[in-house]
Amino acid sequence: MKTTRSIKAEEVERQWHLIDAEGQVLGRLATRVSDILRGKDKPIYTPHVDAGDFVVVINAEKVKLTGNKLEQKKYYHHSTWPGGMRVRSAKEMLAKKPEDVIRLAVKGMLPKNTLNRHILTKLKIYAGPEHPHLAQQPKPLKIGKE
Repeated sequence: MKTTRSIKAEEVERQWHLIDAEGQVLGRLATRVSDILRGKDKPIYTPHVDAGDFVVVINAEKVKLTGNKLEQKKYYHHSTWPGGMRVRSAKEMLAKKPEDVIRLAVKGMLPKNTLNRHILTKLKIYAGPEHPHLAQQPKPLKIGKE
């Protein structure tokens, strides 16, 4: 009888992937990135082990939102003080912090537990086309209709 083998964290071999977000739809990009970060694209996927790879996302400022989401989608932040609610539209977030738009979309697609914080440390997002991870030799990854 065959048994299912559960992988251990020490046995995981991590790779680096480079994703260009220019012209990509935010939700589809975030779905693909979250799958790579969790390791769901590998045959050794185990839910309770971080078996994913590192992901470098460039050109975060050029990501697309469909429909009227630029004006209608809101991002909320509260300082926990009375009257401390801050609301920004997606258009404002893309102008001020384009990295956070992708980071929040990916974070929402990850499990809501302590593994979430550990997985998010492997996500590197940059607004422009340059990144400091050339020494890791990330492999370009195509997403969408290209």
